[in-house]
Amino acid sequence: MTRQRIVEAALVLVDGEVFEGEAIGAEPDGGVATGEVVFNTVLSGYQEVITDPSYAGQIITFTASHIGNYGVNHDDHESRRPFCRGIVVRDLARRRSNWRSSDDLNGLLRAHGVPGIAGIDTRRLTRHLRDAGAMPGAFGTADVATLAAAAAIEPGTDGIDLVATVTCEAPLVVGSTGGGRRIVAYDFGIKATILEHLSGLGEVTVVPASTPATEVLEMAPDGVFLSNGPGDPGPLAAIRENITALLGEVPIFGICLGHQLLAGALGAETFKLPFGHHGGNHPVRNLATGKVEITSQNHNYCVAEGSIPSAVLTHVNLNDQTVEGIRCSDVPAFSVQYHPEAGPGPHDSRYLFAEFEDMMESVGGPAGGRG
Repeated sequence: MTRQRIVEAALVLVDGEVFEGEAIGAEPDGGVATGEVVFNTVLSGYQEVITDPSYAGQIITFTASHIGNYGVNHDDHESRRPFCRGIVVRDLARRRSNWRSSDDLNGLLRAHGVPGIAGIDTRRLTRHLRDAGAMPGAFGTADVATLAAAAAIEPGTDGIDLVATVTCEAPLVVGSTGGGRRIVAYDFGIKATILEHLSGLGEVTVVPASTPATEVLEMAPDGVFLSNGPGDPGPLAAIRENITALLGEVPIFGICLGHQLLAGALGAETFKLPFGHHGGNHPVRNLATGKVEITSQNHNYCVAEGSIPSAVLTHVNLNDQTVEGIRCSDVPAFSVQYHPEAGPGPHDSRYLFAEFEDMMESVGGPAGGRG
């Protein structure tokens, strides 16, 4: 086995903190990669995390100390390619061991042009981000001064429309794997695992984020799904206007960014969390049942409690008491901030897809009833 040459690299945060390590993955242009640095606490599922479009514009720090030990495969991608700016790990596995594996993690990063840095003290980095908040950073093989200058001009995710960088260019149809519903899914950065669950309810037409509400209604769907996606909901006024036009016309279910946009269409305010929620072990209380669900989460922005008079609060995060779910009082629409589809993560909340099916039936009758 040929010993791989170690190439020194560094990560520099915008506040001046420096972390030394070694380069992995693809070589970034000029030896510099930039983005908003966040951390994710999952113990497995790194391939799904890296290929989740919701990480567009961000550098993902994995808090688990050993990443890549079971390799990667062709089936676990959550999108057509990774959209993250890079990854940070403590220890990258140089060998893989799993019967499903078709390549190693380093190979995936190189194949898709994703740079990374290993050998970082991720405990120190995570503690710093928890104390100071998610922030812009730069990493690579360039010198520290060059990296610091790049971090200083990196805008992060605030006020930027990142959905436009990940949405599909044209509609596409995902065939039904079980149900008879017709569902239109807005692609704000939709994950493959979500499409798997929706296709179990019926045929899914995935449409670009900018698709007018009139075009959606012409498709006569039984329901409309608002997907997950990256970044700040603030700049997405046109999308909120389309959702407003759909409210009361068709049942709506939203997840993650889709939740924030539904709330925004109802007049809610959103704010940025200090370091976001990224991981597979976040406890959420279902206020209707009193049960606690362990959830998968990936968001930096949140709906402000009490800012939506036309909706009721349905779920609350037990770590920081932030809003995790709403249901409209006067129209058939509901949403959650977390990821019931998992991919990766626990399956405690998959019942929400059945609730979407129930809502479509209560409004339009049996499958095909809206035709």
